[in-house]
Amino acid sequence: MKYLGKSVERHDAYEKVTGQAVFVGDIYLSGMLYAKFKKSPYAHAKIVSIDTSKAKALPGVRAVITGKEASNKLGIYMVDRSVIAVDKVRYYGEVVAAVAADTLKIAEDAIELIDIVYEELPAILDVQESFKGASLVHEDLGNYQWIKGVYFPKPGTNIANHIKIRKGDVDKAFKDADIVMENVFSQPQVFHLSLETHAVIASWGHNNKVKIYSSSQSPFSIRDLFAVAFNLPKANIEVTVPSVGGGFGCKSGIHLEPMAALLSKAAGGRPVKLIPSREDECSTLPCRQGLWAKIKTGITKTGKIVAEEVEYLWDGGAYADYGVNIGRAGAVTGCGPYDIENVKVDSYTMYTNHVFGTAYRGFGHPEVFFAIERQRDLLAKKIGMNPLEFRLKNLLMPGSKTITGEIVTDNTGRVDLCLKKVSDSLGLLNAYSEKERAEWEKAGKYRAKSVAVLQKAPAMPTWSASSALIKFNEDGTVLITVGGVDIGQGTYTVMQQIAAERLNMPIERVFIAPEVNTNMSPYDWQTVASRMTVVCGNAVREACDDLLDQLMEMAAIVLRAARHEIEFGEECLFVKQNPYNKVTFKQLGLGYTFENGNSIGGPIIGRGKAIAQGLTNLDAETGQGRPALDWTYGAHGVEIEVDKKTGNIEILNMISCLDVGQVMNEALLRGQVVGGVLQGLGTTLSEQVKYNEKGQLLTRNLVDYKIPTMKDIPRNMEVFSVETPQLDGPYGARGCGEHPLIGVTAVVANALSSATGVECFEVPLSADYVYRKLNG
Repeated sequence: MKYLGKSVERHDAYEKVTGQAVFVGDIYLSGMLYAKFKKSPYAHAKIVSIDTSKAKALPGVRAVITGKEASNKLGIYMVDRSVIAVDKVRYYGEVVAAVAADTLKIAEDAIELIDIVYEELPAILDVQESFKGASLVHEDLGNYQWIKGVYFPKPGTNIANHIKIRKGDVDKAFKDADIVMENVFSQPQVFHLSLETHAVIASWGHNNKVKIYSSSQSPFSIRDLFAVAFNLPKANIEVTVPSVGGGFGCKSGIHLEPMAALLSKAAGGRPVKLIPSREDECSTLPCRQGLWAKIKTGITKTGKIVAEEVEYLWDGGAYADYGVNIGRAGAVTGCGPYDIENVKVDSYTMYTNHVFGTAYRGFGHPEVFFAIERQRDLLAKKIGMNPLEFRLKNLLMPGSKTITGEIVTDNTGRVDLCLKKVSDSLGLLNAYSEKERAEWEKAGKYRAKSVAVLQKAPAMPTWSASSALIKFNEDGTVLITVGGVDIGQGTYTVMQQIAAERLNMPIERVFIAPEVNTNMSPYDWQTVASRMTVVCGNAVREACDDLLDQLMEMAAIVLRAARHEIEFGEECLFVKQNPYNKVTFKQLGLGYTFENGNSIGGPIIGRGKAIAQGLTNLDAETGQGRPALDWTYGAHGVEIEVDKKTGNIEILNMISCLDVGQVMNEALLRGQVVGGVLQGLGTTLSEQVKYNEKGQLLTRNLVDYKIPTMKDIPRNMEVFSVETPQLDGPYGARGCGEHPLIGVTAVVANALSSATGVECFEVPLSADYVYRKLNG
């Protein structure tokens, strides 16, 4: 292949490096106002009264709204959240009022003039307490709307969703097991912290025509959910997404767009720009859910897993509109890529009075795999088996069945090959010498190596679809238009590669529209779930085929030959028997003109579409079905050095391998893996959303919330791939954007255990935490 598998330069590299890329923050419209919102100082409280009179009287203030004007309900899966809090607040930082003014400074001043009286209520800050249901975060849960048959809330409780997976006879298998082990693992909420915070400009004009600019991963979802919330025709809502400065899931669904639009409506239709500060982003916008996990596993003396019972309690925070699907995804992958005959998984998405959770890179899998892969090492240690051997003995192989009943085929992927590649490269089985150990001991340091596996499938509805258009320009170049968003992962570059390969055109002559507009771009469900390469890639491939078919039809007329006599060349078609009898793409693209002036055809536009074909809903009681379009498997290996004097963990070597089906772009793959691993190291070693005893957020900015820096990059990183073609993916490819993050926490924790004997069941593994564990 000419372009696929090669390190083609990113389509947006020059614009982003030089600062020419246009983001929402760069856009200024005539008459634009600036918005600011007021946040709740309580985690749980009744709103007794709100007085906005002083704010409205401030010169330059054009609109002030509260929950009274913004009670419309939002939610992609569970419709449980108002645009602005009504009657009570459910988390610290929830919006209680918003202002639009001539300047941002005036808006900030106006916010301070709004007087609110609260009656503080007891806050639910622990998922286990939430599960007991002594008090409720949402008393009206039974009156909410949700997608029936897919999600299963329990009215009268704090359970927003309960997903069950049942396979085999767990009770009998535990009785027959030689060894049974049960452990509890926990992880805190963490922030997304994309470089660009959420950003939106909205105007609510004449005849309820709403225009929105948003830094979103989901322009069509915004249009859909906005239309539902305000009972408007979808044609009334136009959403434009320019360049996006990262998302990691936090910009999926719908967030600030309705608030900005309602401020515009209250201000007579003037456009309103709303860009939260970093502190506002941390306090008010969603984060990654926390997880409490209990795993009980039964094995034989020879190390075969015969039964596993899992309970997941997800800290969905105050609103679970997107989080219910994370609970579902966690259940589907609930035991990892292991062949286990008897399984019971209960995954609960719980309401608490924390910041609400949403999609985060890996979509629940990084949290789940910390528990799963720690449990595997602990089991291997229990019976004195090498953890590598234990995993290889139990991994899914062709012919195995997943816990939801899907049969693994030769083309599903090979997690065993990924694991072997990682362990070989790491030298996992090569023991350290006594001399080396003595030197480290003298310096107060310990070293160890470890491995962990991973898997993930796109967590998306059965009907999620993509579409693409390809058209010719006057100079014979082509322009691809899709409805998915490149949030930094390089999707548009891959789409260009697919088109250049399929059309046999130089990639320099294949362009892609850098902006998505719901009025002009073809439909795409959302840019989430590592689905773009597979689903959108298939749509682009089909659009290319449609384009080629139309070219062939016209060429047959122009060349006066039967279609079977014509062959495609580079940007041309020719008669096989006479290659000099040819016609170029440029001559055909906008319609062909004969020497006498007669013209035929017209502009050629290729159309393509793809959908998540073959998926099913899960059975409500057993969880059996086909929830996964494709699985991407992989493995990580790590070598760490632990300093006993400081508790610091240094990553010496990090080895990663993914079965991507077909490498589409080597440089992008490496970038995805390196970036994902570093993000995973942040959640492993330092990142944690913290609250005080009343549920007030303590980690409100990057002073208090620690993310990795250049000093935290591993000394050595290696990236490998396995290519087991996904037959229904474009050129055999499957997604890999989220997967590098999965398993990182577990592999480091396992190495810490091997190095020091410290068994950790929670993260982050911060220096002070490790120091206390090592030194009592």
